[in-house]
Amino acid sequence: MSNGATQEFLRTGRQFVSASGAAINRLYLADEAAVVGEILGLAQLPPAERQAIHRDAMQLVAAARRRRAGRSGVEAFLQQYHLASQEGVVLMCLAEALLRIPDAETADRLIADKISTGQWADYLGAAESLFVNASTWGLMLTGQVVRPAESELRDPASVLRRLVTRLGEPVVRAAFRQAMRIMGHQFVMGRTIGEALERAATGDDARYRHTYDMLGESALTAADAERYMKSYGAAIAAVGASARSGSAPASWPSISVKLSALHPRYEFGRREQVLSELGARIEALAIDASAAGIALTIDAEEADRLELSLELLDRLLRLPRLAGWEGLGLAVQAYSKRATDVLRHLGLRADETGRVLNVRLVKGAYWDS
Repeated sequence: MSNGATQEFLRTGRQFVSASGAAINRLYLADEAAVVGEILGLAQLPPAERQAIHRDAMQLVAAARRRRAGRSGVEAFLQQYHLASQEGVVLMCLAEALLRIPDAETADRLIADKISTGQWADYLGAAESLFVNASTWGLMLTGQVVRPAESELRDPASVLRRLVTRLGEPVVRAAFRQAMRIMGHQFVMGRTIGEALERAATGDDARYRHTYDMLGESALTAADAERYMKSYGAAIAAVGASARSGSAPASWPSISVKLSALHPRYEFGRREQVLSELGARIEALAIDASAAGIALTIDAEEADRLELSLELLDRLLRLPRLAGWEGLGLAVQAYSKRATDVLRHLGLRADETGRVLNVRLVKGAYWDS
């Protein structure tokens, strides 16, 4: 594959497969147990390294707990509605969905109207989608793994009715509002890029490197894609203007771009159209980010789009105007069966093109199924 990644297609039998696909799809439909068995060997570390990792992890946890002492907000909320309970999970997950409602009055009216009627799925999307990351809430906020019952996955309203019966509707409405405030403060940096940049520069947040992501990106029309293109361009300009000049690439802030926001038909069946039209758009954004002295990360999406993402990334790796820029990156879903082959492929392409490629490992909410 030394030159395969620069070829547009490889022929295998009667099918055409992209060079990226040939490199990563070996385990696409493989048995999960076989994949786990193959990668277990990669997870083995010498005893000294394991002890060093354990020591560092213990120090990080202890320091985080010391900093948390005496603080309110998340801790106060979880004392009453802890995420080891089905109720706490329901409140947090539905509060996350309610954050997409643009104003507090509308959100409050929706809570009052639908809190115990069983209609959440109609208003907020499929109920199960709200619970995909329930375990993640527990791990992030309490360190506990939460496993909602199957019945609650299908009908979170039953938990809400139980809460209303036990506590009363005014109390549950107040809990929702508190959960929304926590969600907004903990996980959303701002409603605009200006708000996010201001918050990122103050208090404890100023000590971190940030990647800026826009919530809810998904272009359904060409007009949507054009609007997102302008939004990303404005965000790159704003983040670039606030970035410290002369800083090392490792400390650059990053813009996270969802390719599905830049094209309404970002799907493999439209491969030629996507590579032509979307390719030009992501090139323009990458050139802008390079000129602004910041990083750009291509975000992870559904598994059937991974091959297209890698083809577009390879286009950026080979673009002469981006030579010397060390800000290009990709989010890789660690739970994917193809993750190891994807990482190998990225390492190979970085070596072949003489480029620095930043990889951000994410858990991966977009399952292969």
